[in-house]
Amino acid sequence: MSERDISTICLFDVDGTLTLPRQAISQDMEDCLKWLNKQCVVGLVGGSDLKKISEQMSIGNQSVTDRFDYVFSENGLVAHKKGKLYSQESIVSYMGEEKLQEFINFALRSMSDIKLPCKRGTFIEFRSGLINVCPVGRSCSQAERDQFAEYDKEHHVREKLVQLFQKQFPDAGLSFVIGGQISIDVFPTGWDKRYCLRHIEKDDFKTIHFFGDKTQPGENDYEIYQDERTIGHTVTSPEDTIRQLKQLFT
Repeated sequence: MSERDISTICLFDVDGTLTLPRQAISQDMEDCLKWLNKQCVVGLVGGSDLKKISEQMSIGNQSVTDRFDYVFSENGLVAHKKGKLYSQESIVSYMGEEKLQEFINFALRSMSDIKLPCKRGTFIEFRSGLINVCPVGRSCSQAERDQFAEYDKEHHVREKLVQLFQKQFPDAGLSFVIGGQISIDVFPTGWDKRYCLRHIEKDDFKTIHFFGDKTQPGENDYEIYQDERTIGHTVTSPEDTIRQLKQLFT
């Protein structure tokens, strides 16, 4: 067997890349990542918080931060390396409470005017490094999540909200990006998924592959996908991710 190439790292988005949105990792993907980990270094970079990534990517009693060399939650604003937390940023410290509430209040008012097939609860989810805005509500069921995703494809609900936020807060230094099936991530400009690269650059990797499904402008994989430090790969599903990995490493 060839020796593991520790000068190469593969970074993966989670939802839509390694798993179906908010679903647990499949056995096929688990087997693929175990195989890949023998070829090179493996890391995760997701917009979700660590709890959600753990729900999708942990196996048995082994935590996700112990299973992968790097786990970057909230775009890398919360960073784990070899099981240990070693960096964490705070959007509160960056924005201040007054500006934070100004945005949250505006977002809630804006979403209250939108009529959807259904609405549930948790329209704003506050995370360490970002704010997640969800028109349908994060407490929706999987069926309601899928229903909103289809509705959004036709009516561009999230795209219109992003345009509204950009118009209302042009000088706030915030980025508004569509992520996953149902939400918008809001964070200080520059705190997108490229943020994780500042951590792994310290380890002198010669090659950084990134795999993601939301790689178009305005989507939350776009910046790291097109960054000159990475080799970007667009995938259409977890099955496509496996296919591309087998082509690349065999």
